[in-house]
Amino acid sequence: MTGITAASLELGQIVAEAEFALSRDSLVRYAGASGDFNAIHYRHDVARSVGLPGVLAHGMLTMGLAVQPVIDWIGDPGRVLDYQVRFTRPVPVDAADGALVTVIAKVGTLDGDVARIDLTVTFDGSTVLGKAQLRVSVA
Repeated sequence: MTGITAASLELGQIVAEAEFALSRDSLVRYAGASGDFNAIHYRHDVARSVGLPGVLAHGMLTMGLAVQPVIDWIGDPGRVLDYQVRFTRPVPVDAADGALVTVIAKVGTLDGDVARIDLTVTFDGSTVLGKAQLRVSVA
């Protein structure tokens, strides 16, 4: 967190940006790490049979990717005081093309030594996490 203080931040300031390329391999690896082996995350036929457009990224994988640029910026995951999102749209992961998730993190509010960081998380031009916000210590 070198050099980051409340005084060094401004409302609306972009503090982090990132893109994450997901593949079906990414989903299999995440399933192994998380223990979430729901077939909608790796089998197209199962996903379609329950009305989905195809294989979907795990919601918690998307949520985890979204917070990572802020962790990298702040330098210490222990400075994250709170993190919440609403899942608004799924992220379909094409077998050939995968999926590209984009994250932009901006300062939403400043309250003493706590900053609220607002995340814009998109796939294919659409927001996939709504009201994605973190409160971080900048003391």
